Amino acid sequence: MLLDRLFRPRAAHATGRALYTQLVEQARRPALYAAFGAPDTVEGRFELYTLHLVLLLERLRGAGGPQAAETAQALFDTYLKGLDDALRELGVGDLVVGKKMRRLGEAFYGRGKSYDAAFAALPDREPLIALLARTVYEGRDASSAPELAGYVAAQREALAAAPLERLLAGEVCWAAA
Repeated sequence: MLLDRLFRPRAAHATGRALYTQLVEQARRPALYAAFGAPDTVEGRFELYTLHLVLLLERLRGAGGPQAAETAQALFDTYLKGLDDALRELGVGDLVVGKKMRRLGEAFYGRGKSYDAAFAALPDREPLIALLARTVYEGRDASSAPELAGYVAAQREALAAAPLERLLAGEVCWAAA
């Protein structure tokens, strides 16, 4: 019985995995690529996964409390494992995965700080639009960046309005896109 409790995964770990699954489903929605013109490339998908992760982490961080913090960490750990797995599926060798993961981690933390600053400027969407143009569209036609910024603002509002209990149960309340 004691060993069973020791080796049973903590609830936050299962919740983090469930939230990550829903994050990936949302980031893969065809509307993001068709309606908003996000590039359907490895880099474009990384940016959209990261964007949705930042949105969920912001909501969990804002909730406070140990369960939300543990869930946020489990979500982030699952995201990192997903990146590692994706690199390996793309054929990146074991010797190079660590270097690429370090660069992706640095990119994530940079994005996180930039999104925090852009969110702090809301309701002025210009900083968010500029950030999306620079990251998601990266040198491509960014004429849909204002619409994508509207999508991001709607997702933030939906997550903020959703009961924390639902998130901690592994259910994400995304806004309709």
